[in-house]
Amino acid sequence: MVGLGSYTRGIRAVMVGAVLAAVPGVAQVFQLPTANRALFEPGGEERFLVGTVGRSWTSGCFGCVRSDGWQMHEGLDIRCLQRDKQGEPIDPVMATTDGSVAYVNSRPSLSNYGNYIVLKHEIDGVEVFSLYAHLRAIAPGIRAGQPVKAGQVIGTMGRTANTRETISKDRAHVHFEVNLLVNDDFGAWFNKTSPGQRNDHGKWNGQNLLGLDPKLLLLQSKAQGERFNMVEFIRSQTEMCRVVVRDTRFPWLQRYSALVESNAVARAEGVAGYELVLNYNGIPFRLIPRAASELKSTSRYHLLSVNEPEYRNNPCRRLITQRGTRWELTPRGISLLDLLTY
Repeated sequence: MVGLGSYTRGIRAVMVGAVLAAVPGVAQVFQLPTANRALFEPGGEERFLVGTVGRSWTSGCFGCVRSDGWQMHEGLDIRCLQRDKQGEPIDPVMATTDGSVAYVNSRPSLSNYGNYIVLKHEIDGVEVFSLYAHLRAIAPGIRAGQPVKAGQVIGTMGRTANTRETISKDRAHVHFEVNLLVNDDFGAWFNKTSPGQRNDHGKWNGQNLLGLDPKLLLLQSKAQGERFNMVEFIRSQTEMCRVVVRDTRFPWLQRYSALVESNAVARAEGVAGYELVLNYNGIPFRLIPRAASELKSTSRYHLLSVNEPEYRNNPCRRLITQRGTRWELTPRGISLLDLLTY
């Protein structure tokens, strides 16, 4: 656990932030993780997000926003509001919703996320995992298994990382993600596919987390209040491609069974595989059971269709590629499916 003398000075400020995070008369499922509320103000994105060096605030958004659209950023980089006399950030960081602590990394040298925390939440029967990175300090008592409440202080904003290019004071931020977990057996899959490589974070390795857009999530939660539904939000993702997987038992089916749809043919004849509808970040947000009579290929994975405009807008995950007039899965796409079905 990381200690910090100025941590206690932020407690009073966070109480104000926690009050501000609530919308009068509306119960939000997800709250902002800091007192910075500019996201909810007209034209406030530039005051809410901080970009990469020499780039605009848009490079602090979620999505294909870096390296000319070819690098994925799976979270929001939320701008600092409060600093100490040395100019270091002291903004308290808060749990976005009720849950429990899933993982704490307090050794910044082990991750480009520096000190970071992963929280587990169950919302509308779906497990989601929020992540808070580059923390200066982790709050006392925050350890795996501990319950947390929405708005509870879990740490202090910072700029910790193990990257060659350090995070400057003027770019201090919390990197905030909302993820779905791919596979509990990630460690075994990683050892098999990457022999000799280090995995310091077990199943909490970033490769095992698929991010949803936190900006859209926060805005929709605020707009809908108690009407917000996590399953509907996930299902509202934009389709990039469809892939048939010839497998009937894999972890995603159990963890995200709410995303599995009904199919009368498969129900009558038996399930031989699943049609996965993926968004551009690789999240299977719809799963359709298919009977053998519905499958056109005997391959383990078969790319059925591609939404070309969506791919052109968001190509950075490089899950598919076009060769002439033919679309096919890339090694990255196959690796993701291998992890999903391991």
